[in-house]
Amino acid sequence: MTKLGKRHTLMVIALTYLVCAIVKYIEFFFIQTEQTFIADNVICKLWTILVLVLALRATKSNFDEIGFAFSSQKNRSTAKESAGFLGRSPVRYGLFGFALGIATFAISYFVEILILRAQGKSVSLAFYVTNFALSGATNSVALSVPALLICIAGNIINVVAEEGLFRGLFLHLAEKPFGFRKANFLQAFLFGIWHLVSVALELRNGTMTLAVAAVMALGYIVLAGMLALEWGTCVSLTGVLWAGICEHFFNNFIGNTLHVVTESGTDELQIARIVLSNVLSLAIVLMLSKKKGKR
Repeated sequence: MTKLGKRHTLMVIALTYLVCAIVKYIEFFFIQTEQTFIADNVICKLWTILVLVLALRATKSNFDEIGFAFSSQKNRSTAKESAGFLGRSPVRYGLFGFALGIATFAISYFVEILILRAQGKSVSLAFYVTNFALSGATNSVALSVPALLICIAGNIINVVAEEGLFRGLFLHLAEKPFGFRKANFLQAFLFGIWHLVSVALELRNGTMTLAVAAVMALGYIVLAGMLALEWGTCVSLTGVLWAGICEHFFNNFIGNTLHVVTESGTDELQIARIVLSNVLSLAIVLMLSKKKGKR
């Protein structure tokens, strides 16, 4: 990858981010692909992948170098010696990511159900496809094989786009002039504000007050930022993106499909569920990173 100074690096990251974000806002506000049978705003994600390809060519890099390699990239400056961390197999890294998502969400769903039952509510789990929002599940789609396949495909495209852009390109560009810690916080902050489009849309539609929107915006930045820090740390541990990709995919998929239903509503404690899962997942990865650093 071409070596860039601090100022040039920030300019490249800012320009790339803006080019992707503008299309994201256009799709969310005007095209609204999620209102079609696709049930997801997939155009901006495909656009992000295209921009990522062009950015890699411009910086003389490739997908392997930013973490899509099928072996641990020991020449990557974020990668620690990974022999003691699940070996060096991308399959094991992927399984680790899935295990993180499954374990932490199993705990958070269990806690959510306990809280609702303690409130005297009748609780059940329902499996159907929806879009995700911090304010609750939206745009539900009747469960069918096509709907499930579209959901899976959309989430795969999403994680390739977002992991490739934030934990791949941005982290890789910024870590050389700024060091890993600052680079990780930078990509986490950008990943947080990347999700503010949903809040802006709700505000535009009049379904949120300014005060509620401010709280939701902060929630998106914090929750998405926590996960971004975790997945960036996974890159530091493994040198590749697979752990973050697999957990990211699972988190989105389970949020789209498995819902907690009571007589008074659906996913009423969704925010609490996500917060608990994110905190647990981040804590586990940070403990592993600390343990690895002592070796």
